[in-house]
Amino acid sequence: MSIIQQHTSATLSDTWRTIDIDALTEDSSVNFDTSTLHPPQPVISESEVRELNGQIRQLLRGGDAEGALRGCLETPVYNGEDAAKDAHLQTILEVLQSIKASDMSPLLKSIYGSEGGSECLDVLMKYIYKGMATGGSPSRSASKEAQGFSQVGGRPSAANEPATAAMSVLLSWHEKVVEVAGLGCIGRTMTDWRRV
Repeated sequence: MSIIQQHTSATLSDTWRTIDIDALTEDSSVNFDTSTLHPPQPVISESEVRELNGQIRQLLRGGDAEGALRGCLETPVYNGEDAAKDAHLQTILEVLQSIKASDMSPLLKSIYGSEGGSECLDVLMKYIYKGMATGGSPSRSASKEAQGFSQVGGRPSAANEPATAAMSVLLSWHEKVVEVAGLGCIGRTMTDWRRV
């Protein structure tokens, strides 16, 4: 056996990999609890969401569309039951559908210009994407997940009109939010660990 063969066989062994480098590094996640990196989110019950939704609908009936939208966006349901999240999404969809297209940009600019406006528009973008994922109606998402995806569905007809209208509204809002808040809003929404 030549010296080169002996040297190669000695260096190919895996015994040098037995040292746990992460245990020796101060900044390693082994040395601290990673759950402390995220602040705890309050748990919001379905009854609290229903109470908030009643207040938002009252603002909407009173003609305060900005107040209703701001009320929805300042209290997102990050940590709660699925029923609470769906109820809040339904209220946000109602608010978005009730605002005229000509009022979208001024309303979003007003929210964006106020304190915490960027965060509010990021939350709005999260709800827009969630609404798109559910097809414009939160109750439809559960049935799609249970049955799976099928292309053998009905064509757009009278039964699908509300979902089509809701999707159109969500796409319009998406366009306006990107126009006001910029493309960074999409990036922040996609990378945020908090889910609505």
